[in-house]
Amino acid sequence: MRYRIEKDSLGEKIIPAESYFGIQTLRSKELFQITKHGQCRQNIKAFAHVKKASAKTNYEFDFISKEKAEAISLSADEILNGRLHGQFITDSIQDGYGMGMNMNACEVIANRANEMMGGEKGRYDRVDPNKDVNLNQDNEEVVVLTGKITTIRLVKKLLTEGKKLSNAYYEKIEQLELKKDDEKSLGYQLASFASLLDKDLKRLDKALDSMLEIHFGAALDISDEHRREEYLKKFVKNLSLSNSESYFYAKNQYDSSRSLNCFMMVSSILKNLIINFSKAASDLKAMSNRGEIKIPQVQDFLTFQDVNVVLDMVRQISFYIMGNDLTISRAVEEGELEINVFKPMIFACLFESTNLIRRTIRTVREKVVEPMTL
Repeated sequence: MRYRIEKDSLGEKIIPAESYFGIQTLRSKELFQITKHGQCRQNIKAFAHVKKASAKTNYEFDFISKEKAEAISLSADEILNGRLHGQFITDSIQDGYGMGMNMNACEVIANRANEMMGGEKGRYDRVDPNKDVNLNQDNEEVVVLTGKITTIRLVKKLLTEGKKLSNAYYEKIEQLELKKDDEKSLGYQLASFASLLDKDLKRLDKALDSMLEIHFGAALDISDEHRREEYLKKFVKNLSLSNSESYFYAKNQYDSSRSLNCFMMVSSILKNLIINFSKAASDLKAMSNRGEIKIPQVQDFLTFQDVNVVLDMVRQISFYIMGNDLTISRAVEEGELEINVFKPMIFACLFESTNLIRRTIRTVREKVVEPMTL
């Protein structure tokens, strides 16, 4: 294997020659080998959205050349299309500010941009990760912003899966020709499961509004207030176009930067959703045991297991989500002023909870509700 040598203020490091990450990413990787879990795909894409929007805005305000902006944007587009994700190697739990994951994105994009412009990886003579890719960006603001973008993406996927399950309940009622007007009837009970799930999904969807508020500009090198305001408006517009969301600039920047309550709110709703869903799973188990419904056995390796193994799994996920919610709440509480060093833990727990619930809902729909008979 061929190698290259990169230098920073702390010294030199040997980097695999074909790697798009650089010395700062490798330092973070070597220091934090905690979970051995990398960043989720949507979080990687979120960094690409922010860097692309920043490059476009920096070019429009003459901070970087058109060639650099285009190379950075094209590199970000490749990441958004699924390329280079293997080059994001920092642990999901890392330095408190999330600097490692931000620099991982900067170095990957910078090296790919250098390559596009005819340069070599690791030299940064055409596009620099700090001076160009991370230009006018504060690390804390970038990490929080990518956390919001990722949460929106993951929650929307969960909402889609939840709606499929809700529809499956109603379709099953129609298929089995069940009555819905008698409170003691099976159809009424299944409709109540769907109704409660729909209410939780609506609350979750509403909570995403708080994720659209942006605080940005701590590292912006513009003294003129009018020009500064124009830059921030342009950045918000470019990010909205890149990410197909309607972001808006926070009225109170200090409050927005010091408070991570939006993540805690989403986590709390997720906890309530999985608790209600777990209760519904327990009710389905009881109905199955009483012979009110029949659910085919599920295959587990080379044997067939009672479907209760699936419904009991929901309870285990519920316990896990409760633990994640407590961790998120404590981590949000522990922040000091506008600084919170626990952001990587908040995001790791929140992203995991969202994905776990989505997969659990899908499993119950496919293995329990859809094959259900009388």
